[in-house]
Amino acid sequence: MNSTPHRALPSAPEPDWGLLRAFVAVASAGSLSRAAEELGSSQPTLSRQMSALEQQVGSALFERTRRGLRLTEAGRALLQPAQRMHDHAREWSLAAAGRSQSLSGTVRVTASDVMSAFVLPPILRRLREAHPLIQIELVASDAVENLLEREADIALRMVRPTQTALVARHVAKLPLALYAHRDYLQAHGTPTVANLHEHQWVGYDRSDQMIRGFAAGGIEVTREFFGFRCDNQIVAWHAVCAAMGIGVGMQRVAAQRPELVHVLKDIPVPTLTLWITAHRELRSTPRLKTVFDVLAQALAAPE
Repeated sequence: MNSTPHRALPSAPEPDWGLLRAFVAVASAGSLSRAAEELGSSQPTLSRQMSALEQQVGSALFERTRRGLRLTEAGRALLQPAQRMHDHAREWSLAAAGRSQSLSGTVRVTASDVMSAFVLPPILRRLREAHPLIQIELVASDAVENLLEREADIALRMVRPTQTALVARHVAKLPLALYAHRDYLQAHGTPTVANLHEHQWVGYDRSDQMIRGFAAGGIEVTREFFGFRCDNQIVAWHAVCAAMGIGVGMQRVAAQRPELVHVLKDIPVPTLTLWITAHRELRSTPRLKTVFDVLAQALAAPE
C-alpha cells in the first residue's frame, strides 16, 4: 500500500459578493456605463472590480465588441451560479428586513414626479411628526422602480403590479382636467371646442401622451399644437401656473392653486388609478406597515 500522503487540492477563493453583484449587473447591462448607472457606482470602479474578479478566477470574463461587452466562455459558465447567489442574497435581505420589529429606521418610497412634488409632502410631514424615528427616502421618478430588487420598499404606481410576490392596494382615483390661469383667460378669452387652435397650449415634448389623449376624445392635434413643450411634468405644470397656456393636471393638485380655472369641461380627460404596493415579506415590518397604512389612508381621503 502506498503510504505517500495525498495532497489536498487547493481550495477556491471565497467569492466576494460585491464583485459577483457587479459581475451580474455588467453581464445584464452589456456595458460598464449602464451597469454603473443601475448600481449607483462609477465606470472606473466597476472596471477595477471586473479586473479583480478576473484575477481571482484566472480567466477573462468579458470581451469587447462594437456593441459593448460580451461574456467569454468562462464568463458564461460563471454567470448562472452568480445569478443564483444574487437571488439568494435578495431573499436573505427581504427576510432580514421583514424580521425587524422596530419602528425606527428608513423606508424608501417611490412615486411619480408630480405625486412627489405636490401630493406627498404634507402627508409625509404629518407622518414624520407622528413617527419621528421613521426616516423617509423619496425616489421621485416616473420610471417604475423594482420592489423585488429592493430599489424601493413602497411604490405608488398608476398601474397594478402583476408580480405575485407583491401586495397591492387600490387607494384612489385621480381625475385629470384642463386648466388655465385666470390671467391667461383675461388676456385670451375663454377656450371652447370650436376655438381650441386659437389658444396657447402647454404639452409634452417627446411624449405623445397628450396627443393620444386628445385623439381619444375625438380631437386630432399635432405636436406643434402645443406652443410650449416639456416632458418634465412638474415644469409643464408650472408653465400652466405661470399663465403660459392651457394644460392638463390632477384635480387634486389644481385645488391647491385657486388662481387656476377648470376649462373645457366638455372634453373628456382620463382618470388615473393609484395603487400602493410593497413586497409581501416586508409588510410584517412595523415601520413599513406604518408608512404603507398612513399613505393608503391619506391618499384615499377626499381632498
